[in-house]
Amino acid sequence: MTEDPVIRLRGATKRFRSSSGGVHTAVHDLTMTVGRGEFVAVVGPTGCGKSTTLSLVSGLEAPSEGEAVVNGRPVAGIPDGVGYMFQADAVLPWRTVLDNVATGPRYRGASRKEARERAGDWVRRVGLGGFEDYYPHQLSGGMRKRVAMAQTLVNEPSILLMDEPFSALDVQTRALMQDELLRLWSGTGAAVIFVTHDLEEAICLADRVLVMTAGPATVKAAFPVPLDRPRDVERIRLTTEFLDVYREIWESLREEVEETRQRGTHRVA
Repeated sequence: MTEDPVIRLRGATKRFRSSSGGVHTAVHDLTMTVGRGEFVAVVGPTGCGKSTTLSLVSGLEAPSEGEAVVNGRPVAGIPDGVGYMFQADAVLPWRTVLDNVATGPRYRGASRKEARERAGDWVRRVGLGGFEDYYPHQLSGGMRKRVAMAQTLVNEPSILLMDEPFSALDVQTRALMQDELLRLWSGTGAAVIFVTHDLEEAICLADRVLVMTAGPATVKAAFPVPLDRPRDVERIRLTTEFLDVYREIWESLREEVEETRQRGTHRVA
């Protein structure tokens, strides 16, 4: 990592107008940094504002107060070099695997031949060689996630934003995709913010885990993950080092989960 962070949120607050005419504060006084080549996972209670954090970095939303800075410049619109992988697949059902992956380079001005060559390379990298002419409905959930990953990485982003991309997968497929992500990200130098509800997933993937408070969210605590790379996510889950980190972070996260549960109980009552 370099000394100057690639991503910086400074005292960022985001408010939305609610359907009832009131104001909902999603995140409040949010300050965080991500360095070049750093993998940061963000965990917190359901609905606390984790996804809003990604929206501020990506330029999809502007902060109501404070600022979002990417590569030393205040965010105004979508910054160059940002790749965004959503929870729902963004594959186009009427296009083949190859043409789905080639869409990004085509939008960025590549010729059809160049775009398809780059797409073919990434289709093979994510383990879908031989499936170039298949359509999304012919693929399993895990295979569609591989297409989505290739769609994102084919543009060689310097910043990778991931919003619970593997949450809909079964446990075995999720572990495979976590290993695949680490393999493809390694050596790219891309800064990653990975939002997840799964603390195990966060620890397996990240260099640092940020715990968010119950909404409106701010950063409660940051925990380094002292696990060597490269990582095999199934093996490291069984190590003493992993369990020690898990217990430490869970103690912080548990308080916020309980706070959110209590608020929900009071509203129902």
